[in-house]
Formats: sequence, C-alpha cells, structure tokens
Amino acid sequence: MCASFLAALQSKICSEMVDIGDGCKVRSISIKPTEPDSDEHIPLVLVHGFGGGVGIWVKNLEELSHHRAVYAFDLLGFGRSSRPMFSQCPVEVESQFVDSIEKWRASIGLEKFVLLGHSLGAFLAASYSMKFPERVEHVVLADPWGFPKRPPDAAEKFARRAPLWARALVRLMEPFNPLAGMRAAGPWGPGLIVWMRPDFKDKYKTVFADDTVFNYLYHCNAQTPSGESAFKTMTESFGWAKHPMIDRIHKLDHSIPLTMIYGSRSWMDISMGDKTKELRPYSHVEVKQIDKAGHHIYSDKSEEFNQIVTEVCSRVDLDLQQP
Repeated sequence: MCASFLAALQSKICSEMVDIGDGCKVRSISIKPTEPDSDEHIPLVLVHGFGGGVGIWVKNLEELSHHRAVYAFDLLGFGRSSRPMFSQCPVEVESQFVDSIEKWRASIGLEKFVLLGHSLGAFLAASYSMKFPERVEHVVLADPWGFPKRPPDAAEKFARRAPLWARALVRLMEPFNPLAGMRAAGPWGPGLIVWMRPDFKDKYKTVFADDTVFNYLYHCNAQTPSGESAFKTMTESFGWAKHPMIDRIHKLDHSIPLTMIYGSRSWMDISMGDKTKELRPYSHVEVKQIDKAGHHIYSDKSEEFNQIVTEVCSRVDLDLQQP
C-alpha cells in the first residue's frame, strides 16, 4: 500500500527493510538529492507521528531532497516495521523507541544529520537528541506532542465542558488502544477513517483524487497494535505524556540548535516553545508558527513547511562549511 502511496512522486525512492537486531526490522526509505554537487550537504531524517508511516511525507520528500539526501522510516511498532512487545514502563518504552532509531541509524551508516519529528515523532526526536547528541546537527520539532504537564484539573475541565456522550465514550474506550475501534470495524475500517477524519482527503487532494490516503492510514494501523500500545503506556488520561518533555528539554546539549514549528490552528500548545526558549537561554531556539495550519502542518501548508525546513538545513550547511 505504501508503494502505491509514494508512486505519486517523480523521484526514485529507495525502500528497504533495515535489520536492527533482536528479530526486528525497520521499514526505511531514502531519496537522493536532485541537484548536482549536493552530496556534501547534511542529510535530513524524518520521524512520523502516532498512527502514521513514511507515506505521510509524500508532499515533502521531493521538495526537501533538492539539495540533500532525505531519509524516513516507519517507527518500530508502526507501518511496515516489526511489531514487538514493548515494556509496560513508560520510561523504558521511550528508551526502546529511541534505541531502535539509533540502531536504524547505525545499520544504514548515517553519521550526522538534521532530525525532524512530528507529534509523537517530535517527542522521540527530542529524546533521541538528548541521548545521542553527537549524531544531531539540528533538531526540528513539528507540532510536538508530549511537552506540557497535565493540569491537575484536566479531568474536571473535560467533565464540565464535554457533552454526556463524549464523557461516556471516553470512559468506555479508556481500557483499549486508541485505534481499537477501527480494527474492530473489520472491512468497514477504511470507511470509519473517512467518517472520522474527512479532512485528510483535503490535505492530500493535490496528490490523490480518490481514497488512497484513507486506505494507506488504515493499512498502517490494521495490524497488531504494538506501537499503539506502547504509546498508550506513555500517556495518561486524555493524551498527556506521563513524562513531559518540558521537564527535561534543558538537558539537550546546549550546542544543538532547536527549531519548533506550530500550526496556528493546532491543539498543541505553542507556549511550550516560548518556555523552551527560557529553559535554554544560551542555546539557539527558534519558534515558528504557520498560519492556517492544523496539527498536520507538513500536509496542511506543505509549501510553507518545506520552506522553513529547507532554510534550517541550508543554515546547517553554511555552518558546517565554516573553518
């Protein structure tokens, strides 16, 4: 299914299953730079968010690869990557994700790169950059999940504002994985995604005129919910991170520049970007907002998103050329 999703691209995509040990493989794609004399430019690595896969970058891969190699992979437990059993400890789960990224890096032979993650992928990109700072030239967090602390009155606010049906649904679904209903729907699963997220067709309408995007997302999540269960372990009620990143982002090596990109219509809290600036006073932290973009900023406003990321990577190229 992903092959047909990426068939919309004109550039040649290299796809492989990368062995990371312990019987696990990570589905990986790469695209070479299209412009000549670009081999020395810093590579870019893309990390998708919850429920996604490499295909979600279909509106970004070619534009971002003009002057550099671009890599993307299905996180362990998602897409076509292996689906192992994860720990029941949230700290250990995060470490398992991060270590799988490092094993993937080592297996394909990347030395240093710009690391970009979206949502859950941004949370893991930040965690990876703290654990393996020697590999990261710049980290880009696109509408990152998992930064703020859960307010003590979060449940009470929800109970006051949400309609009765919504409160009942949350109580009913809390013991289950987030996408359990989609899998339970069986052959009606893709239709359920269409019903729940009709906006995705609009996000990719310049690429697909049919329901390709819904079929892709369904097949990304129809298998054993390994990564999905791991994500649930990392969260508490209403999707808050059990170990918020804002409590430790100051531990990121001060020499690593950080760019945070938010959508103006996203539910993610842009104030976390300003707070991160305060916590890293002697480091480069840039916070940007893309107008009229929601949480999926890479597809909502792909041109603006691609421009920001290209500018970040070009600055890294220039810095590396300095004697």
